[in-house]
Amino acid sequence: MSYVGPDFDPPQPRRFRRGPLTVALAALVPGALAGWLVWQAVGDDSGGGSDRAVPAFSSSAPRSADSAASPSSSRPSASATDDAKPGKPSAPASSSAPAAPGSGSGSLKGKVIVIDPGHNPNNFRHTSEINRKVNIGTNWKECDTTGTSTNAGYTEARFTLDVANRMRAILEKEGATVKLTQDGDRSFGPCIDERARIGNAAHADAVVSIHADGSAAGNRGFHVILPASVHAGAADTRPIVAASRDLGEHIAGLFVRETGSAPSNYVGDGTGLVVRKDLGGLNLSTVPKVFIECGNMRDTKDAALLTSGAWREKAARGISEGIVGFLHG
Repeated sequence: MSYVGPDFDPPQPRRFRRGPLTVALAALVPGALAGWLVWQAVGDDSGGGSDRAVPAFSSSAPRSADSAASPSSSRPSASATDDAKPGKPSAPASSSAPAAPGSGSGSLKGKVIVIDPGHNPNNFRHTSEINRKVNIGTNWKECDTTGTSTNAGYTEARFTLDVANRMRAILEKEGATVKLTQDGDRSFGPCIDERARIGNAAHADAVVSIHADGSAAGNRGFHVILPASVHAGAADTRPIVAASRDLGEHIAGLFVRETGSAPSNYVGDGTGLVVRKDLGGLNLSTVPKVFIECGNMRDTKDAALLTSGAWREKAARGISEGIVGFLHG
């Protein structure tokens, strides 16, 4: 998502207090980044389109102490790729670790996961509707935006739906109940407040909002956005801050391992983690929730990854493995 419109104001420079978990994650990142640089040096710039295995990183991240409309229930096939062969599977998990997502272990039976594919492919046809202001607790923002795109026109909305459907296939195989806030089956939206309500109404054990950024060329890498402690109006994130950080740290660590992507070089101080208080999707959530910006669509090297079906499969697996690690405690 570009930092324009609802939930996309530029993050204000800040340094959140780093507790033991963040320090632990920061310790993971340099090693992962070093592995990524070596991988880039011996491979090509496109990364995700290759059949070579991703670098081996730590198997898990460090631990720490929108209306009445229902989510889509349709289940279109989530093929391994639509424009390239899927990447090689990651190395088997150790015998003491939970089975990797996709193994069909049923380890998530009874868990509810909501995936929020950012934006909607049809938003551009409904300018007045998505420009309507909604209350996000701390202030008012537009219902939604069209999202960003690569310079060649591959849209963020198309990207987020693809990754979301791949994640659904992985997580349902593990026995989880998976709901999407939208599946391209709505004329626009849902609005950012409704997206939050969908996760809340489902009593989700975890919610992840999928995005891709629209920053300046040269800005590369992913970052996971965590909710700040907000208590204003209809927003009260205090009960979910700790659990959401735990979820985000797991996702960041596993996303590095599975995709080989480095944490953002323009926000997050190299940790891959950013805390924000201006996002309605986080402010109005009553269940653990994070956003992930999977890369920068306006950078040609990141765009080469985001437009690769093989890399999107890795991204879906990395996010899913992070959710599994969080839910297994």
